[in-house]
Amino acid sequence: MDTVLERMEAVQDIEAGTLDVRVKQIRYEGNGINSYELTSPSGKMLPPFDAGSHIDVHLKNGVIRQYSLCNAPAERHRYVIAVLKDAGGRGGSRAVHESLHAGDIVTISIPRNHFALAAGARKVILIAGGIGVTPLKAMAHELEMRHVDFEMHYCARSPEAAAFGPELEAMRRAGKVHYHFDDGDDANRLDLKRLLLEPAPDTHVYYCGPGGFMAACADAASHWPAGTVHFEHFKAPEKPRREAGETAERAAGCQVTIASTGQVLHVGPDQNLADALNEAGVEVPTSCCAGLCATCKVRYRDGEVEHNDFILNDDERDEFLTVCVSRPAGPTLTLDL
Repeated sequence: MDTVLERMEAVQDIEAGTLDVRVKQIRYEGNGINSYELTSPSGKMLPPFDAGSHIDVHLKNGVIRQYSLCNAPAERHRYVIAVLKDAGGRGGSRAVHESLHAGDIVTISIPRNHFALAAGARKVILIAGGIGVTPLKAMAHELEMRHVDFEMHYCARSPEAAAFGPELEAMRRAGKVHYHFDDGDDANRLDLKRLLLEPAPDTHVYYCGPGGFMAACADAASHWPAGTVHFEHFKAPEKPRREAGETAERAAGCQVTIASTGQVLHVGPDQNLADALNEAGVEVPTSCCAGLCATCKVRYRDGEVEHNDFILNDDERDEFLTVCVSRPAGPTLTLDL
């Protein structure tokens, strides 16, 4: 049980927004995949988190990247992330693999959750593609602790490309975890259409993985009832090309009003809204700059918005936008800042 001092220290960390942790252990988990166990340098308990949470990791080169926590949420003494070294990425995963060492002190954010388990589900289906297993693994731990029926389908190219084999073995033996190794052969892939053919009462679906996998899951689950299908992108999908008419409508830019001060700033047709705000002295924190983490979520009071994020649901979009990728869709917009 936490002591009063430990709870007070955890509250102080939460108020600060970030905390320093020590890289206690780095483990090889699969081809190109390392896990990183992070603990408090003083040995105190870490702020609590729920399955689906992620943290910002502040790297030595100034880059900030988001990684899902993949250990059991009941473990207050550590956070665990897993990182696939992506040669074609933006450099964050390479920096983690090449610059983080056991014993290092690294700054992280307090855990945030935009991919939480819904309450009241009688059964849960977890579908993981590659490194997208990380948030779903934490969900499996939490569901097991809650005694909620679940099944996880883990898709990877080969057994060597799948992470956390020893940790998931007991669940595999219990019939909860099912592996699907295709090795590039479509015939060996998980049949998503068949898996999700019939929506079941009080059943929820969660999926996470690379772009093509996400599109396939979305298609297979498109007929499920609203609110029963949940997903998280770990990489922004490619944006569709703009039509000529859309480009013409944006040619004049727009006027953005700051509600608290009445300040009005012009945002050019090709100007990033977050950049325009910061240049005008209206500081809004950003992190992923891809519409994936909601760090820069801002409430707007009126105006139309072109939502380009991959994190807000339809209800949230009626009230909020992410300034890193979204922008006004009309001539004026008022932000609740």
